[in-house]
Amino acid sequence: MAVAEPTGPALTREEADRALARLGAEHEAVESSLLALQDHAGRRLLEGAELTGETRSRWAAAEALIGQLWAYFDAYTAALTTARELRARRRWPTQGELSELTELLRGSGITLAAPSTAATGAAGLTAGVPGLTARLSERLSLQELLDRMNGWYAQALDVVVIADTVWSALPARIDLLAAELRRTRSLAHSVGVRPGEHPSGDDLEQITRELAALRAEVIGDPLAFWSGASPSSAPGGGRPDTTRYDRAARALEDVRREVEAVLDVRQDAEQRLMRVRDVLSRADRTLNEARQARVEVLSKIAASVVPAVSGPPTALYEQLSAAADHRRHARWHRLSPLLDGLEQRAEEELLRARESLTAVTAPLAVRAELRGRLDAYKAKTARHGLAEDSLLVERYDAARRMLWSAPCDLVAAEGAVLRYQQALAEALAAGAGERATGRRGES
Repeated sequence: MAVAEPTGPALTREEADRALARLGAEHEAVESSLLALQDHAGRRLLEGAELTGETRSRWAAAEALIGQLWAYFDAYTAALTTARELRARRRWPTQGELSELTELLRGSGITLAAPSTAATGAAGLTAGVPGLTARLSERLSLQELLDRMNGWYAQALDVVVIADTVWSALPARIDLLAAELRRTRSLAHSVGVRPGEHPSGDDLEQITRELAALRAEVIGDPLAFWSGASPSSAPGGGRPDTTRYDRAARALEDVRREVEAVLDVRQDAEQRLMRVRDVLSRADRTLNEARQARVEVLSKIAASVVPAVSGPPTALYEQLSAAADHRRHARWHRLSPLLDGLEQRAEEELLRARESLTAVTAPLAVRAELRGRLDAYKAKTARHGLAEDSLLVERYDAARRMLWSAPCDLVAAEGAVLRYQQALAEALAAGAGERATGRRGES
């Protein structure tokens, strides 16, 4: 077999046919890919956009690469056409023709101008591509040319696909959020949530500025908003970076909830104010009752510590007046937190008033309980036929005088009731013993 230098042994006819078929299929694939890239919506957008930052530099390099790709593809097409024509001369090629065909298919016989500075230097798009030096021209084989085009195509496609993906995802979402922001701002202004007057109004202004800046940056530099692997190296591994958008969306949702809370206040402010007035009125009446009860206790109960009763909740009434003024002047954003606090403090005031009344009337409750116990013991005495027992009558009268006199000494009265109870228990025990003795005598 003849030897073709420096490409090694000459191909056989079958090997040459297989190599031509493979390179022809690769040629069709490259052509289809380049045409698809040429018509890609992202490429057309990049060509007409005013780019900034990373996208500007990388697109400049990618655009140069695309131009270089077509030049290399033309060289690839010409070399492949020459090889096909050589193979088509006769069905059974001569050894010399096979050697020449081997040189075309495997040899470094394609002379090309070296890639431009824009294609090789900007953004490192061609970093790692072997054989790139600062030469005016270079010689490549068909396979090396194909590998070079595939690498450049992947890098150029990354720029186009990332930009298209980010532009397809983020601007539309930002516009929808901006529309929601406008609705929220209009609603907020209607209830007095404005910049400088309410924290949520300041937040709305900040979100407005952030969305405007974010949209401008996304349009000008979409590649800065990509996270993860490149589309060519790891399909599906990367995605648009929505961190800033998500943060703005959460902030707007917080403001929207705050505005809705203010709206709720506007809708039922009068009912809530009436409920607060009613609760404070009940607390005031309870305190008045406690003060009257304290006077009664001090006059009827002796040697008892009766707690003092506080005055009306003046501070709460002042806040209630301020809340009513906010409602009259539609200052809903100020009324909202004031009403929330008023409702809670009014309930606490009513509870405090009730506890005060309970504490003040506790001695009267103790006296009533002792009176009830004394009457119950007297009824028990009558049921057992001991109503005429002189000791029981004496102790009952003593306890009753203490409980129905004013002022009543509760400690002494409780002792008298206890002595009456003990005497009744002893009398019942003695009666039970006599009945038992009588039954034994009869038997």
